[in-house]
Parts: sequence; C-alpha cells; structure tokens
Amino acid sequence: MEFLNRIYFDNTVKSYLVVLAVIFFVLAFKRLLSKYVASLIYHMIKRTWKSIEQRQFVELIVKPLGNFMVITVAVVAIDKLNFPAAWNINIYHRPLEILLNKTGYIIVIIAFVKLVVSLVHFISLILQQSSTVDKEHNQLIIFFRDFFKVITYIAGILLLLKVVMNVNIGAFVAGLGIAGAALALAAKESIENIIASFIIFLDKPFFTGDTVKVNAFSGKVERIGLRSTRIRTNDKTLITVPNKQMVDSVVDNLSFRSFRRAEIKLEFSPKTAHDILSKNTEAFKRILAERKELLSSYSVLVTDFTKSGITVTVEFFATPIPLDDFNKIKEGILIELMELVQHSGIELASAQSNITIHTSDPGEDAPSKSSSII
Repeated sequence: MEFLNRIYFDNTVKSYLVVLAVIFFVLAFKRLLSKYVASLIYHMIKRTWKSIEQRQFVELIVKPLGNFMVITVAVVAIDKLNFPAAWNINIYHRPLEILLNKTGYIIVIIAFVKLVVSLVHFISLILQQSSTVDKEHNQLIIFFRDFFKVITYIAGILLLLKVVMNVNIGAFVAGLGIAGAALALAAKESIENIIASFIIFLDKPFFTGDTVKVNAFSGKVERIGLRSTRIRTNDKTLITVPNKQMVDSVVDNLSFRSFRRAEIKLEFSPKTAHDILSKNTEAFKRILAERKELLSSYSVLVTDFTKSGITVTVEFFATPIPLDDFNKIKEGILIELMELVQHSGIELASAQSNITIHTSDPGEDAPSKSSSII
C-alpha cells in the first residue's frame, strides 16, 4: 500500500491509477455500450426510415458521440491531477500549465463541433429519405444542412476565442461592425451570391436534377450551394455558375416543359400538282394519326409557296417523355415520311441556282460576254 502513496510529480501513484482506470472504463463503456445503443436505436429508426444503412448511422451518430464522451471524460479526469511544480516553465511568455489547460479546452470544443455537425448531417439524411418530404424540396434540406454547418463552425470559432483567448465576444462582434464595411466591400460578390441562393430557394425556378439552359450552357443541375450552382453539361463536363448569375440571367428550365415539340419541313418542287400535294399531305396526317397514343397533337400544313418550292410543315407534340424516347418517335416518323415521298415520286425542291456573270472590256466596242454557273 505504501507504493500507492508514493508521490511522483506532485501526485500519488493512486491518483494516476484512478485517472487511468476512469479513462479505461470510459473506453470500455464506449465500445460495449455504443454497440448496444447503436443497434437498439438503429432498429427503432429502421422501422420508419428503412433506407438508412446501419453503417451511416454508426458513422454519423455513434462514433462522434463516443469520441466526444471519451475526450471529455479524459480531459476532466486529467485536470484533477496536480500540476507538477517542476513543470512551471514559460513557453512564449505563457505558463505551461495554462497552455495545457487551453489545449484540453480546444480538444473538447473541436469534438463537440464535430458531434453537432454529425447531428446536422443525420437529421438532413432522415429528412431526405423520409416519405413525407417532397423530393423537390430535398435541395432545400441540403442547402440548410450546409447553412447550419457554417453556423456551427462560426459558433465553434467564437467559443474557442471566448474560452481559449478570453475574448469578449460582445465587444468582438461589435468591433466587427467597424471592419464590416470593408469586409463587405471585399466580399461583395460572395455576399451577392449567398443572397441569390436564398432567392433561388424561395422562388424555386429550378431544382436539383432539373435540366436547365443558362447563357450558352445546358445540362442537369447537380448541386445548389451557398455560393454557386453546379451543372453537368451535355458534354459531361461540370461547370460552376455563380448564383447571382443564375438569378440575373434568363434560365430556361427544360424539365418544366409541358410538351416536347418537333417540326419537320419538307420542300417540294413548285411544279408539283395540287392533287398530288393534297394526296401526300393526307398521307402525312395518317402517319401521325397512327401514333396518336404517343402524340398529344399534330398538324400538317402547307406553310409557304414561292418560285423556289412549296413548303409543307409537319409539326407534332408529345408529353415530356425522356429525350431518347422522343427522338425514337421522331426518327420513326422521319423514316416513314421519307419512304412515302420516295414511293409517291413527288419531286423535291432543287437546291441549284443560276448565277450569271457579265464581262466586257472597257473602251472596246466588243459585245459583252456572259457565262452561267449552275
């Protein structure tokens, strides 16, 4: 028993053993209890949100909570020991004891911030996979997830300044008001983009997953962030468009279209007889009528008659089906129109043109020469 009462670095061996026992107990408690609590809570959550994987639950909740618990108990237990008098030295004009205490506070605060961020991720995951949430509002959940993460990080930084550096937070925030004008000017574009992101989520001109066209680019929206919107273009490249530009520009949301439209123009020779032209236009209508289950409406009209040809416009609309399916319908109609024109023997308009060039030598009475190019 005398061994337990021996003093090393101003603390008894018994004190060291108690601290180690507490830390070991917490580690054992974390490993055993965390598994039990994880399985218990997971099975409760699984009844409502069946798509949540156990691995996600453990990584987002159990691990950060266990780490925070171990770190907090270890720091508190070590703080109960007496600081050795032999270690009373200064580092950068600061006592080592104070520096170690501040380090412990920093570790606990960082673990707490990570725990809160994990909770934010977990709540957003539940809301996204909940059957009661409209899938179009998932982007709003992601936006506020990122927003609360930023707020959590800012709160953690302020807490570190308060606890570690003894900064008066009220005076610090008030002091930021003086430098706020300069910072606002320096970060003018970033602030405008953040405000624009709120406008996007309130006005809802497009959602994540929509196909949009903005300026010279078109593609699928993959992510709407606090500052920018990421679009996967038709060339499979990823472009980043500032949110302010998404608000100020004309954005064509192709996913919101009520119909898909196709227009086919056929130009026939101006010498085509009226009865032959009428016969073919009626045949064109029958081709479209055969697909009335796929088409919402259609029309075949003679839209132009000039000396170069007669224009027949075939127009049809389909519900907003996938583009590949719509292109197959259009391809089938084009092939049938082509076969019909070829079998009917109707003459298409010629693309040839006559160009006449007149030449004459100045100062001579020779007749002018001309040549024709077809």
